[in-house]
Amino acid sequence: MIYKTHGTCSSEIHIELKDGVIDTVKFIGGCNGNLQGISALVKGMEPEEAIRKLKGIRCGFKSTSCPDQLACALESICKEIPV
Repeated sequence: MIYKTHGTCSSEIHIELKDGVIDTVKFIGGCNGNLQGISALVKGMEPEEAIRKLKGIRCGFKSTSCPDQLACALESICKEIPV
């Protein structure tokens, strides 16, 4: 899935799930080192766990952040997955 971000330095997040867990996350743009770290930390997590941990994180005075946008992207994916 490719998610277009809003309100952050990154412009897109590329996400792949495998067997119901996060397999890969790649941010396009943004703070490279920090975003590589976030990607490594969420690998192997269920999307719902990552959403709980990342939702609502803000960057400075912005109303969102790259981690928050990742949570939004994962929420979008969860809505598309049949239960």
